Parts: sequence; C-alpha cells; structure tokens
Amino acid sequence: MAEVTSDLIYEVLKIQADVSELRHGQQSIRQELISMRGHMLSMQNDIHNIYLRFDRHDERLERIERRLDLREMAEPHTPFEHDR
Repeated sequence: MAEVTSDLIYEVLKIQADVSELRHGQQSIRQELISMRGHMLSMQNDIHNIYLRFDRHDERLERIERRLDLREMAEPHTPFEHDR
C-alpha cells in the first residue's frame, strides 16, 4: 500500500480545490447561457410582434388601395394638367 505523506495530502487538496473552482466556473457559465437564452427568446418575440404589425399594415394598405381603385372607377376621368 502507498505511503500517505503530507505532500500527497496537499496534492489531493489542491486537486479538490481546482475541481471546486471548475464547478464554480461551470455554474457561472451555465447562468450566463440561461440569461442569453432568455434574451434571445425576448428578441424572437419582439421580431414576431414586428412581423405581425407589418402584416396588419400590409392588409390595411391593400384595403386602402382597393377602395381607392373603386373610387377612381366611379369618378369621371379627367386628364391631369399641371400649372407651370
């Protein structure tokens, strides 16, 4: 059996401290990733809302254009004269 010396115990304690630091760092990185994931989801939600608003504006514009086309058909056509 191997002889247990103070140097061996010291090395084991150093390794345990290093592993503890790695775990703490890993926990910190995990929290940062969770935070980044939350920000990404927020941005995706914002982009989705912007697209919904664009779709509504596009529908409104199409309705307005259709109504203007109908109105133009009902009005008598006169040539446009530009005063100089």
